[in-house]
Amino acid sequence: MGFFSLSIRFPHLAKKKGIMTDNIKQPSHYIANEIEPIDFIIANKLNFCEGNVVKYISRWRRKNGVEDLKKAKQYIDFLIEKEVAKKDNVWQNIFESKMENVVLL
Repeated sequence: MGFFSLSIRFPHLAKKKGIMTDNIKQPSHYIANEIEPIDFIIANKLNFCEGNVVKYISRWRRKNGVEDLKKAKQYIDFLIEKEVAKKDNVWQNIFESKMENVVLL
């Protein structure tokens, strides 16, 4: 592995040698991971909320600290709310379909 390859994986080394990383295509807070979050998100076909959880969890130590953890938590809470609402809606639909067969006297 040449220095350029190392500079992509270890941007802090690149800065010491004067080589800049691309903050758009390869931001340092993501490329320090073994797998870049976008690669993981696409490979696993994650939805928007799931992808944001991966994004914020994978960068929190190198970018925005606790703020990124709070953002990840917000997306997790949103996912939980949607799943609970789906289950509640399923039970409501089952109840309503059973009530259609009830004859009131």
